[in-house]
Amino acid sequence: MNTHFETYLNKFEENDWLYTLDTLLPRIHEVDRNAAQIWFRFFPLSLFRHLQSAEDREKAKRGFAMLGKYELKDQIDTSHSYLYGHRFWRTVKAAIEAESAVVQNDGVVLAEEIEQIAAMAAEKLKVDASLVIGITAVGLMTLVQTGLENFKAAGGEVSKPKGPMAQSPDRIVKSRADDDSQGLLGFLKTVNKNYSVIYDETCSDGRFAIMNDQEMTGASALDRSQNWQEKDQRCWEGPIPVECTAASCGTCWVGVIAGQEKLSEVSPRERRQMKVFGYNQPEVPKPFLRLACQSKAFGNATIVIPPWNGVFGKKIYANVEDRELEPATTSARALREVVHEAVKTELS
Repeated sequence: MNTHFETYLNKFEENDWLYTLDTLLPRIHEVDRNAAQIWFRFFPLSLFRHLQSAEDREKAKRGFAMLGKYELKDQIDTSHSYLYGHRFWRTVKAAIEAESAVVQNDGVVLAEEIEQIAAMAAEKLKVDASLVIGITAVGLMTLVQTGLENFKAAGGEVSKPKGPMAQSPDRIVKSRADDDSQGLLGFLKTVNKNYSVIYDETCSDGRFAIMNDQEMTGASALDRSQNWQEKDQRCWEGPIPVECTAASCGTCWVGVIAGQEKLSEVSPRERRQMKVFGYNQPEVPKPFLRLACQSKAFGNATIVIPPWNGVFGKKIYANVEDRELEPATTSARALREVVHEAVKTELS
């Protein structure tokens, strides 16, 4: 049986939440402005509700080719670890639970509800409310998708800020805007420029090098610093999961926390395929949600890698063209398998 608070939150559709987030953006500190929007794309309410209502949930998930950690109930305390506001999670979570016990008014505007809870948490934490509005919105959507009972049962653990994320929010924003130094001759057009893609701001080495005008997946694949598949079965090479290199699988979707203006514009193919995948890419030339295999860098960028991928756009959203996904022109996995078989044959 849903509580009064759950009933209130459940009356809002995905578009209501995204509209509300848009209205709140000016009041969210820049350090979390993109990150909060990305989180809502990583865990779309429409997909959750479709799977919940499916007669055969496992069959539905197989039909969407779901890979990775897509169950939010298993990530209540961790799904938002890349937000600056994550450090305030325990207090924000407690404020949400306290509000759930007293709320009575069904007519409260969703944005006002988020701001009221954020204000309570901010007062307790003695921080500016702009630093907790984003994580508060994330917390409420987490409650919607996990249920109040599971939400309360989560321990509220947070990761201690470290690496670049241990800095002040303003300093983090400034650092994200900086590009790697190109040396004394970096101003020359003939100099080959090299930048960085930061994929984990909690450690100093959570980055890989990328050449000017190079796709992110190509640069990621050159990072041989560790066994990436041990961390994520979707990763064949490098920290960014990849299956193809032609915008055909959707495996390499990423959120761009900062530096989206330093990436290439979205091509018509990427735009269409993102709709097929269901990833809700904003309709702007350089959005904060991209396919890494289609995104070339012209400066430093800070990204976050989603914990899962799938193909569900045609089933979930009505505005997707009803035609089959175009086959990949180059499959990274197929190429590797050919090479591995050739090597095995030669050795034998």
